[in-house]
Amino acid sequence: MLQSATQLYTALISHSLCLKMVAGAYAGGFLSALVETYSVYQHDFCGPNTINHFFCDLPPVLVLSCSDTFTSQVVNFLVGVAVGVASVLVILISYGYIVAAVLSISSAKGRTKAFSTCASHLTAVTLFYGSGLFVYMRPSSSYSLDQDKVVSIFYALVIPMVNPIIYSLRNTEIKDAMRKAVERDCLLSRGH
Repeated sequence: MLQSATQLYTALISHSLCLKMVAGAYAGGFLSALVETYSVYQHDFCGPNTINHFFCDLPPVLVLSCSDTFTSQVVNFLVGVAVGVASVLVILISYGYIVAAVLSISSAKGRTKAFSTCASHLTAVTLFYGSGLFVYMRPSSSYSLDQDKVVSIFYALVIPMVNPIIYSLRNTEIKDAMRKAVERDCLLSRGH
């Protein structure tokens, strides 16, 4: 079964298709960054030149502008929607094919194992996209730089560190070690 899946993958995903997908991802990223950067360069900046954030991101830069930023906010929102919708659409279509393939697996154990792998991936993707969409898709009226800093740290640092834990929870040895650690902590807390 594994060999046939590998053969099917190499038949469907040729080297040229792989290069086209990579080129498309880079082109999309470049174009979205170019549009957003161009929209920011249309503004006048006066006063403080210190960004109230951990890194140079568009919303904190727009706060420093002394001109009207409504157009840039709309452009940035639309770019975020386009990138977010395109990414989510690709993920949903991919998972539609994956679910159809998993449902065709005859053994219940095989289906469970495949869905377990999918659940780990969906958890990681949901955490990443959820926090990213929270930062870039909310209206400027509810914008808080302090709240944005916390969420930015979450999606830039915490989620990448949590991903190995999410994926390793499928491992039986890791599950057993965690169960033992929780039981030991429960016994220690009862003793005090």
